[in-house]
Amino acid sequence: MIAEETGPRPIPTPIPDPERPPMPDPAPDPGPDEIPFPAVVGLDAIPAALREGWRDFRRAPAFGLLFSAFYVLGGLVLAAVAMASGQEWWLMPFVVGFPLIAPFAAVGLYEVSRRIEADQPLVWREVLAVVIAQKDRQIPSMAMVILLMFMFWVFVAHTTFALFMGVSSLTNISTSPEILLQGRGLTMLAIGTVIGAGFAAVLFSITVVGLPLIMDREVDLITASIASFQAVAANPLVMAVWAAIIAGLLFIGILPMFLGLFITLPVLGHASWHMYRRLMPDPD
Repeated sequence: MIAEETGPRPIPTPIPDPERPPMPDPAPDPGPDEIPFPAVVGLDAIPAALREGWRDFRRAPAFGLLFSAFYVLGGLVLAAVAMASGQEWWLMPFVVGFPLIAPFAAVGLYEVSRRIEADQPLVWREVLAVVIAQKDRQIPSMAMVILLMFMFWVFVAHTTFALFMGVSSLTNISTSPEILLQGRGLTMLAIGTVIGAGFAAVLFSITVVGLPLIMDREVDLITASIASFQAVAANPLVMAVWAAIIAGLLFIGILPMFLGLFITLPVLGHASWHMYRRLMPDPD
């Protein structure tokens, strides 16, 4: 008798068919989008962008009210918690640092302005689908950078307060705000303003072009940040004035119990898109 083989049988090698056409090559990776070189704009770009932002808000107010509602409600809840616990002084660094995180609220507004500019219909389902789809792109990475810098700013602000005013004054700041306008209070405000301006300048330089660029084109976070810095460097005076206007309008919107953000936040969000389009025009 012939012993049966117990090991695995070898897999036969397929014989290629010489008459069979070769398989087509996979589609090449298109790679990242081309980034145009930043344009140089004048100060007249600021009022023009604001006018276009106001026009877009009037064209589609419901979108602006919805996207800004998250920040208004968040601010009201934060204020209620701080007042209920008798720790109103906690609101100071959050209010001052609000312009650091406000750009992220404009993501949905960018899509609305883009559709108005392209004469596309403003359908709720389609706009929200674009916003939700950003979770698979570079927006979450940019959001992490923004939130980390905001949290670090809050930490630095409270540390600066404690160093100059001492822990004992924390419980008195809500009932005696005049303590900030004398002696060490003025020194603390001056140093805190310089530090906060540094945080705001860095984050503004990253997001003023970087955030709409990430949503508009297929680029990574680093490339978008570099392009944004280049746009700011090419227009230092215009960008400084634009940053000051954004911070000032947001601060005014916060004063009436955050309710002014229902107007200032969407208008600035739409205007930021149009400023981006001026700074990074499409290549011919």
